[in-house]
Amino acid sequence: MGLNATPVDLGRYGVWLSHQNLDEDVAAEIERLGFGAVWLGGSAPADLEPVATALAATSRLAVATGIVNIWASSAEEVADSFARLESAYPGRFLLGLGAGHRELNGPEAVRPLQGMRDYLDVLDRGGVPADRRVLAALGPRMLGLSAERAAGAHPYLVTPAHTRFARGVLGDGPLLATEHKLVLGSDPARTREEARRGMSFYLGMRNYAANLERLGYTVLDLADGGSDALIDDLVAQGDADRTAAVLRAHLDAGADHVVVQPLPGESGLLATLARLAPALTA
Repeated sequence: MGLNATPVDLGRYGVWLSHQNLDEDVAAEIERLGFGAVWLGGSAPADLEPVATALAATSRLAVATGIVNIWASSAEEVADSFARLESAYPGRFLLGLGAGHRELNGPEAVRPLQGMRDYLDVLDRGGVPADRRVLAALGPRMLGLSAERAAGAHPYLVTPAHTRFARGVLGDGPLLATEHKLVLGSDPARTREEARRGMSFYLGMRNYAANLERLGYTVLDLADGGSDALIDDLVAQGDADRTAAVLRAHLDAGADHVVVQPLPGESGLLATLARLAPALTA
C-alpha cells in the first residue's frame, strides 16, 4: 500500500527499542537478523546522535525515530541534524515525530495538533522533505495530518482493529507503520504477567487510554493493570510462530510495516529477535 510513500526502505518488519538501549553491536545484530529497520524510542534528542550510531554500525538498515518529541527538541536543530545524517547516510533515515504525553510535557502541550503543524512548518523551511517524516498518530485528526504533511503514520500501542481504522482514515497511499509488543515464552501465566508489567506505564497515559476506549475497551479493561483481554490484545504472547501470526494480522489489516517491541520474557532482546525472525519470514 504505502511503502512507496517514503524512499526509505523499511521492509516489512522493524524493531522498536529505547535509544538509551542502542549501541553499535545491537544495531548490527538487528540488521544481520534481517529486520528492515530499527525505531529509536524514548524521545530521541534533537542532535539525533543515537541515529548516527545505528547508521554508522550498519550498511543497509533503515533507522527511524519513534519518536522525536516536538515539545522537547528544537525543530531547527532537528532539521540541521537531519541534513547532517542525510549527507553522511543518504536515504536511510526516517524522522518520526510525536507530541508525547500531556502528563509529561509542559502546559503548551495541550494543543498537540497545532503544535505539530507549527513544528512541520519549521521542518519545511529547514529542508526536511515530507516523505522523510512520519507522525505518531492515533486519532482521526492526527492521522489526517499524517497523510497531508508526512509520508504517513506510526501508531503506537495499537491492535489490528486500530490498524484497520487508521488505514481507512489514511487511504491507500500513505505509509502505515504500526508498533506491537510481544513476550516470547511457553508459560501463558508468566507471559501475561510480563505483558501486564510492561503495560503499567502506558495505560496511565490519557492519549492511549482515550484511543483504547475509542476502540471499544471499557474503564474496567483499563483498571488494575489492564484486563486479561486487553493485555492479550496489546501484547502478542507465546512461541515465535504464534506471536508472528499476531504481527502479520496488522499487515492483513492494512499496515505496510510492523514495528516489533520485545518485552522481557524467557530471553533477552537479541535472543528474542533471533527466535522471532525465522517465523516472520516463514
